[in-house]
Amino acid sequence: MIREMLKEKQEIINHRLGELLVPDRKEHKTLYDAMNYSLMAGGKRIRPFLLLTVLEVLGKDSAPYVDAACALECIHTYSLIHDDLPAMDNDDYRRGRLTNHKVFGAGMATQAGDGLLTFAFQLLAEDPHIPEEIKPRLISIAARAAGPAGMVGGQAHDMESENRDLSLAELKILDASKTGCLLAAPVEMAAVLAGAGEEDRKALADFASHLGLLFQITDDLLDEKGNLEEMGKMPGQDEKDHKSTFVTILGADKAQHYAEEEAAKAKEALGRLSRPADVLAELVDLMVNRKK
Repeated sequence: MIREMLKEKQEIINHRLGELLVPDRKEHKTLYDAMNYSLMAGGKRIRPFLLLTVLEVLGKDSAPYVDAACALECIHTYSLIHDDLPAMDNDDYRRGRLTNHKVFGAGMATQAGDGLLTFAFQLLAEDPHIPEEIKPRLISIAARAAGPAGMVGGQAHDMESENRDLSLAELKILDASKTGCLLAAPVEMAAVLAGAGEEDRKALADFASHLGLLFQITDDLLDEKGNLEEMGKMPGQDEKDHKSTFVTILGADKAQHYAEEEAAKAKEALGRLSRPADVLAELVDLMVNRKK
């Protein structure tokens, strides 16, 4: 069921993303081309999937909130463009194609990332389906997850950790910001939109925390044993940059076991919800053994 649901939500998100970024004047065409180049390059759309699916688990119709889900994908795509830049990871491939700066140059790629980030908040602010009284809360959640206390802070920590051996505790702190925050944000936003009760919000927060750690562990495992065809990017980047990962600290076998422990904890948290969440449990199982 989970693969079918992922495909269904991906199609909804991809269709809407394809409608959103249209230049208002010909002078901006190259910028919009660069933004769309990365935004429409595919990807799992996990963050928008989480927002839409958690809404449905909580008994809320997800259809009116596709733009909110697309805003999260814009933020995620901006982060990938910037992460690939020569001053950062200097990657050549992303999602199976040349990275943005390889096609448009580093300067335009930077502008494309900036454009996607700011457009995401425009989407949230102007969304007519979101009640005005909760828009500030949703914008705050997304901004906190993407900003210096979240993903940007994690990226800065990651840069400063090159050529330095981190402890497992330090790595968990880094990855909770770099990866976990933007996976937790759609879950928290969905809980706000659905008016979830305190116990459900706590269970979902715990689920998201374990899911974020699980995602990063499996990402590290893929970087160790994956390939360009499966991953859409070159493996071995962390080793090249002399970065600590769950694999370098624990070894591949123990890292896989750690991923399985986090998956179990994520599903335990789902079991505390007031409504069945089988599809989210299936997502956890899929993530444990993901290939890309």
